[in-house]
Amino acid sequence: MIPYMNLDEQVDSDFSRARRRALLGRVLALFRREPVPNRLLSFNDVRRTLLADNRLYRGTKVVEVDRIVGSVGRWRDFDRSFLPARASVGQKWKRIDRAFYRSEDLPPVELYKVGAAYFVVDGHHRVSVARYHKVPTVEAEVTEFHPRLQTAPVTEARPEVTTRCL
Repeated sequence: MIPYMNLDEQVDSDFSRARRRALLGRVLALFRREPVPNRLLSFNDVRRTLLADNRLYRGTKVVEVDRIVGSVGRWRDFDRSFLPARASVGQKWKRIDRAFYRSEDLPPVELYKVGAAYFVVDGHHRVSVARYHKVPTVEAEVTEFHPRLQTAPVTEARPEVTTRCL
């Protein structure tokens, strides 16, 4: 935290910086000619492709933030690095960032797991702020889905698993 800023200025600065990083990531993805520029994976697309309909509640776990690669329903609001892709998420993002600086306890996020990858059901802003501040792990309520098809691992580096099965 920059010492001359008050907390409100700091969270505003953090959100602006996160949005700039997201924009830079989108521009770099366009230059690399990625088919889906810098987007989170959609859980529903992955679930349909892998025929992962059976689920099992796994309870509260500590999950590495880097293994969270997608979203259930909000994959357009954040980029692949979980930075805010839309200005409309700003108010809540700043509220969570403020809670981070105050070291407030937040409830666990809710995640779906497919293979080694996790998808956010609830807690997108908490995951985004954690990624921004390079927090290595988050506490999460995890429900695991078991695919009927054998596939390549679902990872951030391999988003093509949503369009083809091995």
